[in-house]
Amino acid sequence: MEIMKIGILGVAGVMIALQFKTIKPEISLYLGFVICIIIFSFSVDGLFQVLKRMEMLQKYMNSGDSYFKLLFKAVGVTYICEFCASICKDAGYAAIAGQIEIFGKLTVLFMGMPVLTAIIENINAIAG
Repeated sequence: MEIMKIGILGVAGVMIALQFKTIKPEISLYLGFVICIIIFSFSVDGLFQVLKRMEMLQKYMNSGDSYFKLLFKAVGVTYICEFCASICKDAGYAAIAGQIEIFGKLTVLFMGMPVLTAIIENINAIAG
């Protein structure tokens, strides 16, 4: 039922922000930012619950926790970049939002390089 709370909060926040958009646009922007922070906090709580479940699965894997740590860092990077880019777009700074998104994509690509290297090494070991 958390999704209902988040949905209602988001729609109510947008409706209130729309009332201020023509009169005081800065209040509308700040209100949108506050609603985003509140929803973000709910998402972080959900992410910690997923982390606990993944730790249980980790016990059954031989590769250790390095891949899980990498996965959660990548998810965190993408979520934070998307959050910041959305705020910038709402404020009218689409160019900055685009640069944040590109930086996030490159960061995730860079983070995935050790996994790709390990896969290639395993393929070479099997083929060789």
